[in-house]
Amino acid sequence: MASRHGKKYQDALRKVEEALASNGADGLAPLPACQVVKDTSTVRFDATVELHARLGVDARHADQQVRGAVALPNGTGKTVRVLCFVGGDKAREAQEAGADYVGGDDLVERIKGGWTDFDVAIATPDMMSKVGPLGRILGPRGLMPNPKSGTVTFDVGRAVREVKGGRVEFRTDRFGIVHVAIGKVSFSDEALHENLTAVIDALVRNKPSAAKGQYLKTLYLSSTMGPSVPVDVREAAKLTTG
Repeated sequence: MASRHGKKYQDALRKVEEALASNGADGLAPLPACQVVKDTSTVRFDATVELHARLGVDARHADQQVRGAVALPNGTGKTVRVLCFVGGDKAREAQEAGADYVGGDDLVERIKGGWTDFDVAIATPDMMSKVGPLGRILGPRGLMPNPKSGTVTFDVGRAVREVKGGRVEFRTDRFGIVHVAIGKVSFSDEALHENLTAVIDALVRNKPSAAKGQYLKTLYLSSTMGPSVPVDVREAAKLTTG
């Protein structure tokens, strides 16, 4: 049967396999993994690097879902379009902090019409009665403001600056896996490693009390359209500061 992947991908996959073989383990230490995921990017553009972490939780239970946000020390390398549902003086605060879209009823109506051309939505608590009905539109796209992720707050200026500066949200999918971008292949090895450290530390700090047994099950790094690079879980666990 012919391979589903092209020559570039196959060559990249061999590099991963060779790195694992020389390491003599099922996964690479975090820093070498960052180096390999950059070296095995198969596209010509500045690919995004993502962490895929399978956690020891049963996401079907509300008390075992993992959700939070973390500020990446070196940003994401992506321009983030921020929308703010605010009114009064908070509108000026949002604009001064760099929000791309600021409004209230006008934005609600625009989104009801099908517009979702933004990456993060922030709302003040008093606006949630108007934003709530948008859940069926924003929820499936991961755009719904949520207090747990810091996107429902009266401190709008800080929230906008954090998101623009590289804060990313994460949550387990129905399989107990977290997918989160940690940077670009153009980042230095050290910058990617620092971002990876921040995310793993945040995941561990958000471990549900109901979760039993091994928490970090498997960790993989991958670049856009590139092969997955397994990360040594025991070495990654040492990155946490708690």
